[in-house]
Amino acid sequence: MVFYLSLSLIVFCMAMSLRTLFLPHKIKGKKVSFENFLYLAFIYLTVMIGFGLIYILLELNGLTVFMDGTFGIDDDFFAQLETGFYFSAVTLFSVGYGDIAPIGIGRMIAVTEALIGYTIPAAFVFRAVFDMENNM
Repeated sequence: MVFYLSLSLIVFCMAMSLRTLFLPHKIKGKKVSFENFLYLAFIYLTVMIGFGLIYILLELNGLTVFMDGTFGIDDDFFAQLETGFYFSAVTLFSVGYGDIAPIGIGRMIAVTEALIGYTIPAAFVFRAVFDMENNM
């Protein structure tokens, strides 16, 4: 029960963060601004932490979602947490280094995370251009 509640809460928080890209609101009119950078950084941070927590929850629930080289991640909780966040960041910002590989359901989760990682900047730029055109 706690697993499903935690998973639902994590997915909800990520969805609400990504939702801000599609709601009508003002992105600062400047092409480059500190506020826009922070806005984008917080969206990325929310998604990265959310997927990292999903990987950890699944690992703690007995599902192996990634492997380090040829061995599973069998370290203590903090090592698993570090590995989950690292894997999430590498998957979100790139295709990965290859030092940790997703397996099982982790593959589909990693593909979803990579897709989101590639679409966030496109959605942000589209949103900024759309808002600037509406202001003219």
